[in-house]
Amino acid sequence: MIPTGRLRLLRAQGDKMQDLPLEHSYAENLVGFYAQSRPARAPSPQLLVFNQPLAQELGLDGAALAAQGATLFSGNDLPANARPIALAYAGHQFGGFSPQLGDGRALLWGEVIDRAGQRRDLAFKGSGPTPFSRGGDGFAALGPVLREYIMGEGMHALGLPTTRVLACVSTGAKVRRETMLDGAILTRIAISHLRVGTFQFFAAKGERNRVRQLADYTIARHYPTAMAAQNRYLALFDAVATAQVQLVARWMSIGFIHGVMNTDNMALSGETIDYGPCAFMETYDPETVFSSIDRQGRYAYANQPTMMGWNLARFAETLLELIDHDQDRAIEIATQRLEGVAQGYKVQWQQLLGAKLGLARADTLGVAYLDLLLDAKVDFTQGFYALRLAQKDATLLESLFAHAPQGLEIWLRDWRAALGPTSQMLMERANPLYIARNHLVEEALAAAQSDDLAPLTALVQVLQNPYDFVVGQERYAAPAPEGFGAYRTFCGT
Repeated sequence: MIPTGRLRLLRAQGDKMQDLPLEHSYAENLVGFYAQSRPARAPSPQLLVFNQPLAQELGLDGAALAAQGATLFSGNDLPANARPIALAYAGHQFGGFSPQLGDGRALLWGEVIDRAGQRRDLAFKGSGPTPFSRGGDGFAALGPVLREYIMGEGMHALGLPTTRVLACVSTGAKVRRETMLDGAILTRIAISHLRVGTFQFFAAKGERNRVRQLADYTIARHYPTAMAAQNRYLALFDAVATAQVQLVARWMSIGFIHGVMNTDNMALSGETIDYGPCAFMETYDPETVFSSIDRQGRYAYANQPTMMGWNLARFAETLLELIDHDQDRAIEIATQRLEGVAQGYKVQWQQLLGAKLGLARADTLGVAYLDLLLDAKVDFTQGFYALRLAQKDATLLESLFAHAPQGLEIWLRDWRAALGPTSQMLMERANPLYIARNHLVEEALAAAQSDDLAPLTALVQVLQNPYDFVVGQERYAAPAPEGFGAYRTFCGT
C-alpha cells in the first residue's frame, strides 16, 4: 500500500530546519531500485527563484520555505527526515540501449501530498555526483536550470501536463563545460519520476519479479483503476499509452519539440519531463530540429508521434511476461495494442487540430492549412492565432500570407463555410498568442548570467496568460528577429 497524508511545512526554528512530514513511498516500496546519496555542499548558495504559486498548490508554507530557501534548496541543510536517493533506470538514447543510466545528477528527497490529494515528488537536479554519474560531475549550470523553470511554467499555463520547478538556487561554484559556468540547482516537482527506462533497467536483467513489483507500484500510484482489470498489466500499458498519446498530440498542437525523446525521458505519468534541448517551432516546418546532438532528425517535430509509439513498444517489451505466460500470445496482444496507439493518436490529433480551426475534427481542411503554412513559411503560433481573428478581421492572416502562393482565399471560403456556433470558443482555447519563444528565452538567460533576473521574471509573467492579447506585450508575440539566426539547443543540465 502507498501511504497517504497531508503535508504541512513546519517553520524553521533558529538555524535548524525542522522536519517536514515527507513521505517516501518509492524508497519504502521499491527497495533495491535506487542508491542512497547526498547532495554535494554548495559553497555559497543564493535563492534566485521561488515559485510561490506552486508552493501554495503543494500545500507548503511559502514564507517558511523562502526563509530557508538557499540552504534548503541547495541541499546544504535538508530536513532530518529527508531521504535523498538516486533512482536506477536504463534507456534507449537515440535508439541505442544503455543498460544502466540512473540519476547521475538528480536526487529524490521526498514526496508530498498536495492540496488536491495528488502525490508529488520533490527532487534536486544538479546537486552533485551520485553512484550513477558514470564519470560526470553531477552538477548543472545556471542557464539550463533557469530554462527548465521558464519552460515548465509556460507549458503549465498552456494546460499541458508537465514537471515544474519549485526553486532555483545558484551554488557559488563553477561548472566546467566548454567554458566555466555558474553552477545552480533546481528543485523539480513531478507526479513521479517513473519512466519507461525504469522498467527497462530490471527487464534487461531478467528480473521478472522486480518488473512485477514496479508495475504494481506504478498501478497503485498512477492508475489504480487498472487493479480491477482482468489483466492489470495490460491495463497499465493501455493507461500509459493513452496518457502519452494525449501528451504528444498536445505538444504537436502548440509546436513544441521535446528534442530528446529517449525512453528514460518518457514519464509513465504522462507529464512532460526533461527540458534539455527542447524549443518551440516558429516557422512551420515538419522537419524542424533544434537539438545539437540530433544530427539525423530522429526527434524532429513531425517524428514525435512515431517516436512515442517506438518508446511505447519498448515499454510493452518489458511487460510481455506479465501480460501473458505464453510469449507468442503476449507479443500478439502487445502488437495489437501498439497498432491501436497509432489510430488513437490520429483521432486525438484530428480533434486538437480541428479545435485550432474551430471545428470538431480537422479532416482535409487541417491538412490544407498546414500545407499553406509550410508553403508560405508562416509562423506556426501566429498562423493559428490569426484564425481566431479572421471571422471578423482577416488583416493579420492576410499579412502573414502576403507573399504566399495562391490558395488562401479558396481555403478561407471553405473554412468559413464549415464554422459553427462554437467555433470561436474552440479557437480561443486552442490557439495561444504567447509561447516561450526561443529568442526571448535566450534573452532572459543571457541577462540572468549578468545577475539581472528582470527579463526572466517578465517573460514568466507573460506566459502565465498565454491566450489573451495584452497591450504592451506585443514583442512577446513576435517571432525572432532576422538577426537571431538558426537556433540550436543543448543538453546542458
